Amino acid sequence: MKTIGLVGTGTMSTGIAQAFVQHGYPLVLVGRSDSSVDRCIAGVRKALYRLVSKQQLHEEEAEKMLAAINGGTDYDRLADCQLIIESVAEDLVIKTDVLTHIADVADEDAIIATNTSSLSLEALASLVKNPEQFIGMHFFHPVPLMSLVEVVSGLRTSDLTKVTIRELALKLGKQPVEVKDAPGFIVNRVLFPMINEAAFALQEGVSDAEGIDNCMRAGCNHPLGPLALADLVGLDVVYAILKSLQEEYGNPRYAPCLEIKKRVEAGLLGRKSGRGFYDYAK
Repeated sequence: MKTIGLVGTGTMSTGIAQAFVQHGYPLVLVGRSDSSVDRCIAGVRKALYRLVSKQQLHEEEAEKMLAAINGGTDYDRLADCQLIIESVAEDLVIKTDVLTHIADVADEDAIIATNTSSLSLEALASLVKNPEQFIGMHFFHPVPLMSLVEVVSGLRTSDLTKVTIRELALKLGKQPVEVKDAPGFIVNRVLFPMINEAAFALQEGVSDAEGIDNCMRAGCNHPLGPLALADLVGLDVVYAILKSLQEEYGNPRYAPCLEIKKRVEAGLLGRKSGRGFYDYAK
Protein backbone atom coordinates (compact mmCIF):
# COMPACT_ATOMS: atom_id res chain seq x y z
CA MET A 1 0.00 0.00 0.00
CA LYS A 2 1.63 3.23 -1.19
CA THR A 3 -1.26 5.68 -1.42
CA ILE A 4 -4.57 5.53 0.45
CA GLY A 5 -7.82 7.01 -0.80
CA LEU A 6 -10.46 8.16 1.65
CA VAL A 7 -13.96 9.33 0.75
CA GLY A 8 -15.75 11.21 3.52
CA THR A 9 -14.90 14.19 5.68
CA GLY A 10 -16.83 13.66 8.92
CA THR A 11 -15.59 12.84 12.40
CA MET A 12 -14.65 9.25 11.57
CA SER A 13 -12.88 10.26 8.36
CA THR A 14 -10.88 12.87 10.24
CA GLY A 15 -9.65 10.21 12.65
CA ILE A 16 -8.91 7.73 9.86
CA ALA A 17 -6.98 10.38 7.94
CA GLN A 18 -4.92 11.18 11.01
CA ALA A 19 -4.13 7.51 11.65
CA PHE A 20 -2.81 6.99 8.13
CA VAL A 21 -0.67 10.12 7.82
CA GLN A 22 0.79 9.54 11.29
CA HIS A 23 2.05 6.19 10.00
CA GLY A 24 3.59 7.64 6.86
CA TYR A 25 0.90 6.98 4.24
CA PRO A 26 0.11 9.62 1.59
CA LEU A 27 -3.64 10.21 1.58
CA VAL A 28 -6.01 11.30 -1.19
CA LEU A 29 -9.05 12.79 0.55
CA VAL A 30 -12.32 13.25 -1.35
CA GLY A 31 -15.31 15.17 0.02
CA ARG A 32 -18.54 16.51 -1.37
CA SER A 33 -17.42 20.14 -1.05
CA ASP A 34 -14.20 22.10 -0.66
CA SER A 35 -15.42 23.45 2.67
CA SER A 36 -15.99 19.95 4.09
CA VAL A 37 -12.52 18.88 2.93
CA ASP A 38 -11.02 21.97 4.56
CA ARG A 39 -12.84 21.21 7.82
CA CYS A 40 -11.55 17.64 7.81
CA ILE A 41 -7.94 18.72 7.25
CA ALA A 42 -8.36 21.40 9.93
CA GLY A 43 -9.52 18.67 12.30
CA VAL A 44 -6.41 16.61 11.56
CA ARG A 45 -4.26 19.71 12.06
CA LYS A 46 -5.88 20.43 15.42
CA ALA A 47 -5.31 16.83 16.59
CA LEU A 48 -1.67 16.78 15.44
CA TYR A 49 -0.88 20.11 17.07
CA ARG A 50 -2.45 18.85 20.28
CA LEU A 51 0.28 16.18 20.20
CA VAL A 52 2.86 18.90 19.47
CA SER A 53 1.70 20.84 22.54
CA LYS A 54 2.16 17.68 24.62
CA GLN A 55 5.66 17.24 23.15
CA GLN A 56 4.63 13.90 21.64
CA LEU A 57 5.29 15.16 18.12
CA HIS A 58 7.61 17.77 16.58
CA GLU A 59 6.03 20.62 14.65
CA GLU A 60 8.08 19.68 11.56
CA GLU A 61 6.65 16.15 11.72
CA ALA A 62 3.10 17.49 12.03
CA GLU A 63 3.56 19.71 8.97
CA LYS A 64 5.00 16.82 6.97
CA MET A 65 1.95 14.70 7.87
CA LEU A 66 -0.44 17.48 6.85
CA ALA A 67 1.41 17.90 3.55
CA ALA A 68 0.73 14.22 2.84
CA ILE A 69 -3.03 14.94 2.58
CA ASN A 70 -4.20 15.77 -0.93
CA GLY A 71 -7.76 16.98 -0.56
CA GLY A 72 -10.44 17.80 -3.13
CA THR A 73 -13.83 16.85 -4.57
CA ASP A 74 -12.80 15.02 -7.76
CA TYR A 75 -13.15 11.21 -7.60
CA ASP A 76 -10.74 10.80 -10.53
CA ARG A 77 -7.89 11.56 -8.10
CA LEU A 78 -8.46 8.11 -6.54
CA ALA A 79 -7.30 6.28 -9.68
CA ASP A 80 -3.74 5.75 -8.39
CA CYS A 81 -4.71 4.55 -4.89
CA GLN A 82 -4.06 0.94 -3.89
CA LEU A 83 -6.73 1.12 -1.18
CA ILE A 84 -9.84 3.30 -1.19
CA ILE A 85 -11.89 3.56 2.00
CA GLU A 86 -15.49 4.75 1.98
CA SER A 87 -16.37 6.47 5.25
CA VAL A 88 -19.55 8.46 4.68
CA ALA A 89 -22.87 8.56 6.54
CA GLU A 90 -24.42 5.25 7.62
CA ASP A 91 -27.07 5.47 4.92
CA LEU A 92 -27.45 2.91 2.11
CA VAL A 93 -28.49 5.53 -0.47
CA ILE A 94 -25.48 7.73 0.27
CA LYS A 95 -23.06 4.80 0.34
CA THR A 96 -24.49 3.45 -2.92
CA ASP A 97 -23.80 6.75 -4.66
CA VAL A 98 -20.26 7.00 -3.24
CA LEU A 99 -19.28 3.39 -4.00
CA THR A 100 -20.62 3.69 -7.53
CA HIS A 101 -18.37 6.71 -8.10
CA ILE A 102 -15.40 4.89 -6.56
CA ALA A 103 -15.97 1.81 -8.74
CA ASP A 104 -15.94 4.00 -11.85
CA VAL A 105 -12.43 5.36 -11.18
CA ALA A 106 -10.63 2.72 -9.07
CA ASP A 107 -7.75 0.74 -10.53
CA GLU A 108 -8.74 -2.87 -11.23
CA ASP A 109 -6.19 -4.10 -8.65
CA ALA A 110 -7.28 -1.67 -5.92
CA ILE A 111 -8.94 -2.87 -2.73
CA ILE A 112 -12.12 -1.00 -1.85
CA ALA A 113 -13.07 -0.94 1.83
CA THR A 114 -16.12 0.31 3.65
CA ASN A 115 -16.19 1.70 7.17
CA THR A 116 -19.83 0.71 7.59
CA SER A 117 -20.81 -0.22 11.11
CA SER A 118 -24.05 -2.07 10.40
CA LEU A 119 -24.98 -2.33 6.71
CA SER A 120 -24.73 -5.56 4.70
CA LEU A 121 -21.28 -6.01 3.23
CA GLU A 122 -22.66 -8.22 0.45
CA ALA A 123 -25.14 -5.54 -0.60
CA LEU A 124 -22.34 -2.97 -0.78
CA ALA A 125 -19.95 -5.39 -2.53
CA SER A 126 -22.45 -5.75 -5.36
CA LEU A 127 -21.83 -2.09 -6.23
CA VAL A 128 -18.16 -2.60 -7.20
CA LYS A 129 -16.60 -4.39 -10.17
CA ASN A 130 -14.42 -6.80 -8.19
CA PRO A 131 -16.30 -7.94 -5.05
CA GLU A 132 -13.40 -10.26 -4.16
CA GLN A 133 -11.41 -7.07 -3.52
CA PHE A 134 -14.10 -5.52 -1.33
CA ILE A 135 -13.91 -5.68 2.46
CA GLY A 136 -15.09 -4.02 5.63
CA MET A 137 -12.54 -2.03 7.60
CA HIS A 138 -14.52 -0.84 10.60
CA PHE A 139 -12.64 1.68 12.73
CA PHE A 140 -13.80 2.98 16.11
CA HIS A 141 -14.07 6.52 17.44
CA PRO A 142 -11.73 8.17 18.33
CA VAL A 143 -9.70 6.38 15.66
CA PRO A 144 -6.18 7.46 16.76
CA LEU A 145 -6.82 6.10 20.28
CA MET A 146 -9.00 3.02 19.71
CA SER A 147 -6.99 -0.05 18.78
CA LEU A 148 -9.71 -2.27 17.31
CA VAL A 149 -10.41 -2.66 13.60
CA GLU A 150 -13.13 -5.13 12.67
CA VAL A 151 -12.03 -6.74 9.38
CA VAL A 152 -15.32 -7.80 7.82
CA SER A 153 -15.37 -10.37 5.03
CA GLY A 154 -18.20 -11.06 2.64
CA LEU A 155 -18.88 -14.35 0.86
CA ARG A 156 -16.78 -13.22 -2.11
CA THR A 157 -13.89 -11.50 -0.28
CA SER A 158 -10.61 -13.18 -1.26
CA ASP A 159 -8.06 -14.50 1.21
CA LEU A 160 -5.46 -12.14 -0.28
CA THR A 161 -7.70 -9.15 0.42
CA LYS A 162 -8.23 -10.27 4.01
CA VAL A 163 -4.52 -10.82 4.63
CA THR A 164 -3.60 -7.47 3.06
CA ILE A 165 -6.04 -5.49 5.19
CA ARG A 166 -5.14 -7.37 8.36
CA GLU A 167 -1.45 -6.60 7.81
CA LEU A 168 -2.23 -2.97 7.04
CA ALA A 169 -4.19 -2.64 10.28
CA LEU A 170 -1.20 -4.02 12.19
CA LYS A 171 1.06 -1.44 10.51
CA LEU A 172 -1.31 1.25 11.78
CA GLY A 173 -0.80 -0.06 15.29
CA LYS A 174 -4.32 -1.50 15.40
CA GLN A 175 -5.68 -4.85 16.58
CA PRO A 176 -7.51 -6.45 13.64
CA VAL A 177 -10.25 -8.95 14.43
CA GLU A 178 -11.77 -10.91 11.54
CA VAL A 179 -15.55 -11.15 11.63
CA LYS A 180 -18.19 -12.40 9.21
CA ASP A 181 -20.72 -10.22 7.47
CA ALA A 182 -23.60 -9.93 9.95
CA PRO A 183 -25.60 -6.83 10.91
CA GLY A 184 -23.71 -4.85 13.55
CA PHE A 185 -20.78 -7.30 13.34
CA ILE A 186 -19.61 -7.84 16.94
CA VAL A 187 -19.15 -4.54 18.77
CA ASN A 188 -22.24 -2.70 17.57
CA ARG A 189 -24.44 -5.78 17.84
CA VAL A 190 -23.58 -5.94 21.55
CA LEU A 191 -23.01 -2.24 22.33
CA PHE A 192 -25.99 -0.47 20.78
CA PRO A 193 -28.70 -2.63 22.39
CA MET A 194 -26.98 -1.79 25.70
CA ILE A 195 -27.19 1.94 24.90
CA ASN A 196 -30.84 1.45 23.93
CA GLU A 197 -31.60 -0.39 27.17
CA ALA A 198 -29.95 2.40 29.17
CA ALA A 199 -32.23 4.89 27.38
CA PHE A 200 -35.26 2.74 28.28
CA ALA A 201 -34.13 2.74 31.93
CA LEU A 202 -33.95 6.54 31.76
CA GLN A 203 -37.40 6.71 30.11
CA GLU A 204 -38.90 4.54 32.85
CA GLY A 205 -37.37 6.71 35.58
CA VAL A 206 -35.20 3.95 37.05
CA SER A 207 -32.50 6.59 37.57
CA ASP A 208 -31.23 9.74 35.90
CA ALA A 209 -28.58 9.69 33.15
CA GLU A 210 -25.73 10.22 35.58
CA GLY A 211 -26.96 7.47 37.89
CA ILE A 212 -27.29 4.96 35.04
CA ASP A 213 -23.83 5.80 33.72
CA ASN A 214 -22.27 5.69 37.19
CA CYS A 215 -23.71 2.20 37.73
CA MET A 216 -22.17 0.90 34.53
CA ARG A 217 -18.82 2.56 35.24
CA ALA A 218 -18.54 1.50 38.87
CA GLY A 219 -20.34 -1.83 38.52
CA CYS A 220 -18.97 -3.05 35.19
CA ASN A 221 -15.70 -1.09 35.07
CA HIS A 222 -16.71 0.66 31.84
CA PRO A 223 -14.59 3.78 31.28
CA LEU A 224 -17.66 5.65 30.01
CA GLY A 225 -21.32 5.09 30.76
CA PRO A 226 -23.65 4.08 27.89
CA LEU A 227 -25.54 7.38 27.73
CA ALA A 228 -22.36 9.47 27.80
CA LEU A 229 -20.96 7.17 25.13
CA ALA A 230 -24.08 7.71 23.01
CA ASP A 231 -23.52 11.47 23.27
CA LEU A 232 -19.91 10.99 22.17
CA VAL A 233 -20.86 8.81 19.18
CA GLY A 234 -23.75 11.11 18.24
CA LEU A 235 -27.40 10.26 18.86
CA ASP A 236 -28.14 10.50 15.14
CA VAL A 237 -25.55 7.78 14.54
CA VAL A 238 -26.92 5.68 17.42
CA TYR A 239 -30.45 6.02 16.01
CA ALA A 240 -29.35 5.09 12.48
CA ILE A 241 -27.47 1.99 13.64
CA LEU A 242 -30.35 0.78 15.82
CA LYS A 243 -32.78 1.26 12.91
CA SER A 244 -30.43 -0.65 10.65
CA LEU A 245 -30.17 -3.54 13.15
CA GLN A 246 -33.95 -3.57 13.52
CA GLU A 247 -34.46 -3.77 9.76
CA GLU A 248 -31.70 -6.32 9.11
CA TYR A 249 -32.71 -8.73 11.88
CA GLY A 250 -36.45 -7.98 11.74
CA ASN A 251 -36.46 -7.96 15.53
CA PRO A 252 -38.32 -5.24 17.50
CA ARG A 253 -35.81 -5.46 20.35
CA TYR A 254 -33.52 -3.18 18.33
CA ALA A 255 -36.18 -0.46 17.85
CA PRO A 256 -34.72 2.87 19.08
CA CYS A 257 -36.07 4.11 22.40
CA LEU A 258 -38.13 7.32 22.28
CA GLU A 259 -35.52 8.98 24.50
CA ILE A 260 -33.14 8.65 21.55
CA LYS A 261 -35.66 9.30 18.75
CA LYS A 262 -37.06 12.51 20.26
CA ARG A 263 -33.62 13.97 20.91
CA VAL A 264 -32.64 13.30 17.30
CA GLU A 265 -35.81 15.00 16.08
CA ALA A 266 -34.97 17.99 18.28
CA GLY A 267 -31.40 18.19 17.01
CA LEU A 268 -29.99 17.27 20.43
CA LEU A 269 -27.32 14.95 19.08
CA GLY A 270 -24.84 14.88 21.95
CA ARG A 271 -21.43 16.47 22.18
CA LYS A 272 -21.39 17.71 18.59
CA SER A 273 -24.56 19.77 19.13
CA GLY A 274 -23.82 20.74 22.73
CA ARG A 275 -26.64 18.74 24.26
CA GLY A 276 -27.91 15.16 24.22
CA PHE A 277 -28.44 13.08 27.32
CA TYR A 278 -26.18 15.66 28.99
CA ASP A 279 -25.98 19.44 28.60
CA TYR A 280 -22.42 20.27 27.55
CA ALA A 281 -23.01 24.01 27.65
CA LYS A 282 -22.74 23.68 31.42
